Amino acid sequence: MAGRARCHPDGGRVARPAVAGRGADTEPGGAAWADEALSDSRLDAPARLRLAFGLLDLLDDYWVTCELRFAVRDERHPLRADLFWDACRRRLEAPEEPEAPVYSLWVDWFEDRATAGEAFAEVLGDVVESAPDRTARDALLRRAGRVLGVSGPLPWPVKHAAYRAAATVPQLHPALFRGLLGSYHDLYGDLEPRAALALLDQLDLPAATEHLAPLRAVLTAGHQNHYRAPDAWPRALAASQAP
Repeated sequence: MAGRARCHPDGGRVARPAVAGRGADTEPGGAAWADEALSDSRLDAPARLRLAFGLLDLLDDYWVTCELRFAVRDERHPLRADLFWDACRRRLEAPEEPEAPVYSLWVDWFEDRATAGEAFAEVLGDVVESAPDRTARDALLRRAGRVLGVSGPLPWPVKHAAYRAAATVPQLHPALFRGLLGSYHDLYGDLEPRAALALLDQLDLPAATEHLAPLRAVLTAGHQNHYRAPDAWPRALAASQAP
C-alpha cells in the first residue's frame, strides 16, 4: 500500500477540532506502522487486522484508519470486511470516544457515495431497540449516537429510515440533532427539508439548544444545504438572536 494516495490528499479541508493536533493534516509514523502491519506476510488476515487495530487503539491516529480502509478496499487482495466492521462496531461502543474512527467514518466512508450505504448499514444497523439488557443497550446507544452525529454527508434516502427510528429513542435526540445539523452544513450534507423539519419537530431538546432555531428556520424556508444558499443561515442566525 506504500505510495498510494492518502485519504483526502487536499489536507486542510478535512481538519476537524476532534483530531486537531493528532496529525489530521500530516502523515505521521502511524500510517507507516499500520502499512507494515497490514502487509506482513507472516500473519494471516485476521492477525494483520488485529495488529493494525491495536495500533489504532494505541495512537488514535486518523492515518491508521486510512491504511485500514485501503486494505479493506484493495481490489486485488482485500482484507475481510466482516472482521473490519466488527472491530469498528466494538470501538464505537466503547465508553471512551474513539475520535479517529469516528472522524474516518465522517470524511472517508460517509462522504464517498461508493461506500456510504454499506458503511452506514454496518456501523448502525437497526439493533438499538433489540438490545437484550441495559449494558448492551447502553453500548449500542453509544455507537448509534456517534454514528448519527457524523451522518451529515450520507444521502438522505440512505439515512432517513434510521433517522425516523432514532427519533423514537429520546436518548438519541441530541445525536440526531447533530446529524440533521450536519446534513445541512456539511459540504456534502444531504437532506430533504420537509422530512428533516418533521424529524426536528419530534426531538425533545431544550428550547435554548444552540442552532435549533436557525435550523428550523432554514428548513421551514425549504433550504437543503448551507452551500446552496449561503446567505440563508446568517439571516436565520441573526433572526434567532434578535431581542
